[in-house]
Amino acid sequence: MKERLSLCLERRRSMQVEGMLCVVTGAGSGLGRATARTLHKAGANLLLMDLNQQKLHEVQSELGVETTAIAVANVTDPDQVEAGLETAIGRFGFIRAAINCAGISSSAKIVSRGAAHDFELWRRVLDINLSGTFNVMRLAAARMIGNEPDPETGERGVIVNTASIAAEDGQKGQAAYAASKAGIVGLTLPVARDLAEHSVRCVAIAPGLFKTELFEQISEKGTEALKRALLYPSRMGHPEEFASLVKVVIENPYLNGSLLRLDGGARLPA
Repeated sequence: MKERLSLCLERRRSMQVEGMLCVVTGAGSGLGRATARTLHKAGANLLLMDLNQQKLHEVQSELGVETTAIAVANVTDPDQVEAGLETAIGRFGFIRAAINCAGISSSAKIVSRGAAHDFELWRRVLDINLSGTFNVMRLAAARMIGNEPDPETGERGVIVNTASIAAEDGQKGQAAYAASKAGIVGLTLPVARDLAEHSVRCVAIAPGLFKTELFEQISEKGTEALKRALLYPSRMGHPEEFASLVKVVIENPYLNGSLLRLDGGARLPA
């Protein structure tokens, strides 16, 4: 009986978001902004990172300066990211969660009208989406491993990265974007293995078609064509649905080294 009770208590343990310092990149818009709102509502303190200073100030004004710090930072710049992390640690204490939502899209075939893919575009997409994510991961992880273990779960932190279903279902013109997101997927397990001895987790979420500023650039005809790839529900995802999954990942200590598709059952056509 005592063993059963102990097992039940073990199952209920989770890392509490309330009072936790969470870093959210790309927090000025889209999935990052929704994630910031959800974690703030759950009682987290936040470091919000984005290149767009105006949008960062808007989000901070909405959530409150008492519980948020902002850093106008390029995620590919180690000095800017480190400065932001140190500012937040000075105000709120240990970093327990890092959520990487910063990224850009691209649309270019490897050869179009006889011209090769712009190599600088390739480099820029890989640099921001993949190298930028890794930069924040490594700098946040270096601080997480020094945390006191969570009293409920024993863990020291968690990293949540934003991949994309394009990592597995990349469409025409998505070579750079799909490669960058596939790289994020590829990072997940080895980083989880690297950090296991320090009780730090790493998980990737692959969102499908979400109603963010990114999709405002797509024509209505193009959006309708994409929706046909969905199963149920046959609509674009709400950013809040992504954010709620981020919260679940943070709170569930048994999620580690995995890719979670959040896509309404979509499988993108060529």
